[in-house]
Amino acid sequence: MGKVSKNARIHQRAANAGGKDFVKVVKSIKNPETGKYSYKEVMIHKDEVKEFFAKK
Repeated sequence: MGKVSKNARIHQRAANAGGKDFVKVVKSIKNPETGKYSYKEVMIHKDEVKEFFAKK
């Protein structure tokens, strides 16, 4: 097998890197009874971030 150039390897890695489209978001939720905060952590697609924070 022949040698593969560095640019070709980077291009192959970029083509397979679909995980970079996802982000981890943290939303604080206040409990109305106790007044304490809890946190919801979710991995979602970066295009759905605004919808996530718009929901209650």
